[in-house]
Order: sequence, then C-alpha cells, then structure tokens
Amino acid sequence: MQVVVNKLITRYELTGKGKTVLLLHGWGDTLAGFHDLTAALSEKHQVVVLDLPGFGQTQAPAEAWDLLDYAKFVRDFLKKTKIKPSVIVGHSNGGAIALKGLGNGVLTADKLVLLASSGIRGEYKGRVKAARLITKTGKALSRPLPSTMRFRLRRKVYDTIGSDMLVAENLQESFKKIVADDVRPDAAKVKIPALLLYGDKDTATPLSYGKMLADEMPKAILDDISPAGHFVHHDQPEMVLNRIREFLK
Repeated sequence: MQVVVNKLITRYELTGKGKTVLLLHGWGDTLAGFHDLTAALSEKHQVVVLDLPGFGQTQAPAEAWDLLDYAKFVRDFLKKTKIKPSVIVGHSNGGAIALKGLGNGVLTADKLVLLASSGIRGEYKGRVKAARLITKTGKALSRPLPSTMRFRLRRKVYDTIGSDMLVAENLQESFKKIVADDVRPDAAKVKIPALLLYGDKDTATPLSYGKMLADEMPKAILDDISPAGHFVHHDQPEMVLNRIREFLK
C-alpha cells in the first residue's frame, strides 16, 4: 500500500488483527527485512511496517534529516493512516528513531522492543571522522582512476572502518547527522517497559551498547541472543519471536 506523507510517497503494509505493533527497520534496510517477523506477529496482532524515507519504495527527503526528523515523519505517518501502535519494535537505526521519538514525546506506545538498536555514538563519531580523513586523502590519490574504480575504492575504505555512509549514498548528509546524535539522554526519558535484544556476535551494535541503553532506561530488560550478529531477528528468528511474544503478554 502507499500513502503520501509530508509530500513523500510512502510504502507500507498492514496485516493481522489485535493490538498494533509498529516495526521500524534499520539504515539501508526496508520493510522486507521484517518479512518473517511480520508474518509471525500478525497471527495475534495487527502489524504495520513501512519503508522509511530514502529506503525501499519510499521517497527520500529533499533535505538532510536527523533522528528527530525521522521520528516526526513516523508520527505523521501514523496520524495520516489513523494507526495507534501499542508496541514499537525498532531494529538498529529504527531503534534509535524509536528512542528519539519516545524520549521527546513525538511517539507514544505502551511497550518498546529494541533489536540491536544503535544510538551509542562514541565509536561512530570516530569512525565518521576517520572516514572523512581517509576518503579526503583517497580522493586526491584516486582522482586519475575511472569513476567505477574510485567508487569501489571508497566502498572498501568505508567497509574497512565499519561505516554505513555509502549504503545509501544519496543520504550521506542525513547519515552524518544521525551518527552524531547519542540517544542515551532520550532513552533515560523512556518510562515504558522495554525489551532489548542484542546478538552476542554483533560488531556493529555490540552487547555493550545494549547494556549502556538498559542502564539509562528504568523499565528495561536486556537479553543477549546467541549465537547472533547484528540482524538478530534473522539469525535466531524463533528465539527472538519467543522473547517478543513473552514480553507482549
């Protein structure tokens, strides 16, 4: 389905019946990344999932957005579709958007589930600075090369230092804003029950990030998923589903 929100054509899916669960995907992902989780949760809940602006089949914003801008877009999407979620589930950057929105009163829900949520920005700031320095030098050295080879070189550099900046190259300025925003102050203002699931093999948002967020949240439950990487809901689908179902009871 499609709906126009703030002049952006937005793709979303709505399935199932019962209390509404909103799923927010991570940077570079789409609603398709929640396909199995959507199908399982929709057996007992109404599930809404959307492509966030700039990803999948939703138009990109004309300007650089930060986390609060994305949270406000989700709010406006829910208002436009007249959907009121009881539960918000956010993976990676989707979790950071949820924390920013809930912490600032932009979004509301009764419960929150974070899947390998990002938002701890200390390391990311260092990575982005390193990326800028390395690629600035690399551009000068690679300028004589064909454009395709220059892009491959930049891609390799960013992959090496662990940056997602080139996952959606047209959103680089948004990415820079997002990775400069630490959500721990926002997490401290989230008073609803929260379940935090992190993979024990995750190098993008390690378990230590989950511990930092849980320390800020008064009603947080932290659980490590083993063995699993950053996409915990893909690596251990049954385990994650069972944890969420138990939490939602």
